[in-house]
Amino acid sequence: MNFTEGSTETAGMGFVGQVKEEAQFISEVMHEVSKVVVGQEGMIEGVLLGMLAGGHVLLEGKPGLAKTLTVNTLAQTVSAKFQRIQFTPDLLPADLIGTLIYNPNSGEFTPKKGPLFANIILADEINRAPAKVQSALLESMQEKQVTIGDTTYPLEQPFLVMATQNPIDQEGTYPLPEAQVDRFMMHIKVDYPTKDEERLIIDRQLNQSTVSVDVKITPERILKARGLISQLPFEDTAKEYIVNLVHATRDPAAYGSPELADYIQHGASPRASIWLAKAAQARAFMKGRPYVSNDDVKKVADNVLRHRVILSYQAEADGKEVDRDIIRPIKDKLDQSQSK
Repeated sequence: MNFTEGSTETAGMGFVGQVKEEAQFISEVMHEVSKVVVGQEGMIEGVLLGMLAGGHVLLEGKPGLAKTLTVNTLAQTVSAKFQRIQFTPDLLPADLIGTLIYNPNSGEFTPKKGPLFANIILADEINRAPAKVQSALLESMQEKQVTIGDTTYPLEQPFLVMATQNPIDQEGTYPLPEAQVDRFMMHIKVDYPTKDEERLIIDRQLNQSTVSVDVKITPERILKARGLISQLPFEDTAKEYIVNLVHATRDPAAYGSPELADYIQHGASPRASIWLAKAAQARAFMKGRPYVSNDDVKKVADNVLRHRVILSYQAEADGKEVDRDIIRPIKDKLDQSQSK
């Protein structure tokens, strides 16, 4: 197995054992969440990836698909501070970050911190609030800090925003600003359950028994896992695959897909390369593997690139989809070029 230069020392047998040992809590957390959430393994793994990689996650799907339930249940497995914020059209920025309260006795203003001062934030139906409220999240998501008045307060680590949104064509929704969408590590599409899963959902609801979720991890363990994840080496072609994949969304003709050029208005930003690498490392860790392969990159590519590749008007008119008609063909071309 070949790794990128400067990382081979992390691939020793001691490191292999350490990765496998530290990754044991993944199956425990998955088991606890599955007590409550039926199916939706892709969504659960995606939310876990965000927690391990330190990236915010946007979940999109029609109402009733367990988006809120999944984040809420996952938060119960972590002994950290959790806040659920219901986004509504009348929400104000101060409702998120807090405000200054005037004390008439002392004549001074004292800060009253908002619900953003927590470890895990569930921003429920984030696109039902106007842009000024959504933009209030920008500083906290990027810089991990909040400014109230003229004072800046650092947020406790780990800090994660797990947001849910309804499809933008539904009534009462506001499109998220591109600057905010780009700050999400992943955009996960949530689909309907299968017939068997829906039958199990019915059985569980009719049973009406209370299911308890046990705490399995601490913030300290999450931060320790992140430190280990950041050391996972890449196969010698994995980083090149990341760069080629991102650049192909900007100049598809240079990578053998000239037919896609008219369908892409904007390619993926440099954040895409960063998050592809971090998400691939987190996926390798979840699988108990002490190195990152091309397959890890491919598996996380859709969720990382989906919201960063902006379709042209022609693509929308022709009914094109980012996953099916842009990302998949690009991955196929790259795989063909590597196999030659």
